[in-house]
Formats: sequence, C-alpha cells, structure tokens
Amino acid sequence: MASFAEAIAIKAIDSRTYTTFFNDSWAIGNVPHGGIVTSNVLAAVKLHFETTLSSYNQPHTINLHLEFLRRTSVGAATITVQNVKLGRRTSTVHVILTQSPSQGDNDGATPTTCVVGYLTQSNLFTEAGVSLPTRWALYPPPPPLSSAARLRRGDDPNWALQKNKPYPKFRKAAQHVHTFLPREKRAVEAGVDQWLCFSKPGERFTQESLGYVADTFPQIVEHYFTATEVTASLKDNAEKTESSSQETLEQQMKQTATFWYPTLVLNLDIKKALPSEGAEFLFVRVRSKKIKSGRMDVDLVILDEDGDLIALSTHVVLILGSDRNLKRSGQNGKSKI
Repeated sequence: MASFAEAIAIKAIDSRTYTTFFNDSWAIGNVPHGGIVTSNVLAAVKLHFETTLSSYNQPHTINLHLEFLRRTSVGAATITVQNVKLGRRTSTVHVILTQSPSQGDNDGATPTTCVVGYLTQSNLFTEAGVSLPTRWALYPPPPPLSSAARLRRGDDPNWALQKNKPYPKFRKAAQHVHTFLPREKRAVEAGVDQWLCFSKPGERFTQESLGYVADTFPQIVEHYFTATEVTASLKDNAEKTESSSQETLEQQMKQTATFWYPTLVLNLDIKKALPSEGAEFLFVRVRSKKIKSGRMDVDLVILDEDGDLIALSTHVVLILGSDRNLKRSGQNGKSKI
C-alpha cells in the first residue's frame, strides 16, 4: 500500500498548476477517499506558498472549504490554484481539481471539474493578537487516556484497538490508521470518540494529514444497526411481503449494512500547528445532529495528546448504497453522485 507521503506526492507543472495521483489503496470502493482528496489539496496549496508565493511566509492553511461536485477517480488529477486575495496577515486562494474522463484514453478530452474550494493561509507561528480563555471543553468528557505508550501497547484501561474493521476491501482508505475506541460503550448512537495513529510504523500526522483525519471515523449510521437488529428488522419486513427466503434476507442485510457516504461539502478550521516532527496520536470526536432522507451533517473536533484543540470540521454527507460507488462514472466522464 502507498504511504501517506506517497499518496500526497504533489508535483508542480507551472507556477499555479500541480498534479497528483489518487492511489487505489486510498479509496473507498472505486472512489478516492474524500479525506485523501482534501489532504492533496492542502499539500498542493502548501507547495504553492512555498514556491510561487514564498515571499508571503504563509505556510499554514487556517481555513478550508471544499465542494465535491463530482466523484473523483483513481488515477491522475490536476489541481489549479488561483490567487484571490493576497495580504500580509492572511491570503486566500481558489482551487479547482480536475480529472480527464475515465472512459477511454482520449488525452484530448476536456478535463472534468470534480472539486472546487477556497483556502485561507497564514502563519500559525507568527500570529499575534487578542487571546482569551473561553473555558470550552468536550462534554461529556471522553474517557481519560493513561498514556500514549499504553495506547500503543494495547493495554490502556479505557481504550481498545478496533479490530476487524467492517468491509476492509471496500473501505481501503480506513486501513491506513489504527483506531482506538472506548472499551465501555457509551449511549451516544449519533457519535464516535476515537484515537488515531497511522498503521505504518514511523508515520506521523502532519498539517496536510488533517484533511484525511477529518474524514476518517467509524460510520455513525452503522451504530444504529447490529447484526441482530438488522436481521430482526429484515425478517419482519420479509414476513410482511411474504418473501422470507434466506437468500433474499442475506442480500437485504448486505445492502443495509454496506453504505457509501460521499461528502458534498467539507469545512476545516485549523487552530494550531502540529509539531514539525508530526504527531503520533490524534483524538477525534464525531457527532451528527440530524440524519434524515439520506443526508446527514457531521461535526468533528480534533485534539492532540495534551487535549489542545487542533482543528474543527463540518461536513454535509449523503448516505447511498455501495452499489452507487461501484458503478462506473457517467458518459463523457461526468460522474454522478
């Protein structure tokens, strides 16, 4: 599997055009993971400010807003960065991510715009201004972490490694991290508390990885279903429709349990720079306020090992059957969600 660094290996074509390659091992089904797409955008803009706009000394993204217009595909992608407002304290750029049509090998075909957005850059090391204590804290508080060492060894009394993640062949992108969940289940269906670390030894979280972290968590919808509950529900439905064959039941259960959650909009508000050597562990709290008609909101809080706020993120997400993911994109490369 490609490492995270390999998955965001951005190359400059000219002063505002950058290319990358979406690797299959960082996909959900046939579609590159929204978080890895976001991390590639962060990496491209970072390179833009290290080269074209280096004189501004604004290496850090402090705010990101992305609109996922069409599904992306495994393969090459181009990210174009347009300077919108350049300033001494902050600068804003517009990004456009395009891909050539996935059907056929027509190099002359017009690229399709898949993702657009805006990023605001600053320097988190030199920011100066009013700072006040807000006394904000997570509520309810998560179970305490005894130490990173115990979490790493797997003997933390409150947190346990999630084993046998669901649908590993479909959710390939989720296999790049170890997820630690509370040992004692809490009565919060529409939410998840987790600690994350990369599964590859020595790999650590960087600023660019916050895009991936903000989109990597056990799916909230599936907290509402256990195998027993799904089976009971489907059996009841099957009895009502007089179609209770085991094959039909298993197929229905498979469809119920296997969803795809394409992101329509992703926002990321970054509060703090991670250490230059990266962070081994990050804490993420995920909550949803309303799940209705195949659409849901997702709200994330990302903390470091010391409990300091690193970033906030909000998403607008659709809930679709996995079959929608596995279908080929529409004609002329116009992928439909």
